[in-house]
Amino acid sequence: MFWALYAFAVLSLGQTEIGSSTTHPFYNNPILLINITLIDEVTSTVRRFFYPTEAQNNSANQVATSLANINIGERIVLTENIVHHWCRVLRANVGEKGILFDGFGGECVVELTQISKKNAEAVLLAHITEDRHAAVMSTIGLVMSRGDRMDYAIQKATELGVTAIQLLSSHHGEVSLKPAQVDKKLLHWQQVAIAACEQCGLNRPPLIIAPKPINDWLQHSTDGAADTALPVAPLVTALSMDRYYHRLYQAPDLRLMLSVPADGQPAMPPVLTDMLARKMPHITLLIGPEGGLSPDERALAQDVGFLPWQIGDRVLRTETAPVVALATLNALSATASASL
Repeated sequence: MFWALYAFAVLSLGQTEIGSSTTHPFYNNPILLINITLIDEVTSTVRRFFYPTEAQNNSANQVATSLANINIGERIVLTENIVHHWCRVLRANVGEKGILFDGFGGECVVELTQISKKNAEAVLLAHITEDRHAAVMSTIGLVMSRGDRMDYAIQKATELGVTAIQLLSSHHGEVSLKPAQVDKKLLHWQQVAIAACEQCGLNRPPLIIAPKPINDWLQHSTDGAADTALPVAPLVTALSMDRYYHRLYQAPDLRLMLSVPADGQPAMPPVLTDMLARKMPHITLLIGPEGGLSPDERALAQDVGFLPWQIGDRVLRTETAPVVALATLNALSATASASL
């Protein structure tokens, strides 16, 4: 059942190549019609790379520029990370094509035109407007775990379309970062999410939000944060202010707390089905540590509106729970949409 849900959820993200339907807006632009064959061939065979908006800046005073604002035929100087991965590790040659995305929506087809010892350049061949985001906007409040388990949880949650992950510390949690560790770990986990986007085809990376104590997060979970910038890694600071992520600054439509199986407790809150029938609902999920939430933490979560949600009759590991929860949300969302 788990792997069936996982596969169904991945398919439900709409990962279709541009060119599969002649009704796509791309085909209504006569200027770009010459690129249809090129894009059909490229999008399914070449490497994808995240191109941070800051890479467009030549000075600290210059305004960030999205890839969507670069004209076809213009030259793009590739970032050091892309040069290292694409040109050195993968040994790409001049003339090879790739895909760049910056998180602001869509992606670009580029062709390598120049490679030197330290730098590389490409020319922009085409814009693709597809995002492939999930039908549900989701934020996961995830209590941090040790080592590879946290990387796994973030990687798989990204593949399943999570919008943001709020890092948490809790009474039974294994990890409590020192102030000097936060920036380094935040950047690492954001890069894990971006690498997962490069692999799976999503063009909107989830935001990994700096850790805070679970009680603080719960007490302010109903406030929204319309006037407060999200504490994210500098790599995605500009991206976090994009309109697509504005819903994260507001209270969610529904709050769910993953719960261990309990007698007399409904497996799924009845309101969830109705919520998933809406267009792009925002759902927040709370996932505790290996030792579970403390009684006080569970009580506080319920006091601020988190509804218990138990998925099946097994106790899931903290790194498995996000995968199962998001896969289930995607499957239920697809079912709800099909019934309309």
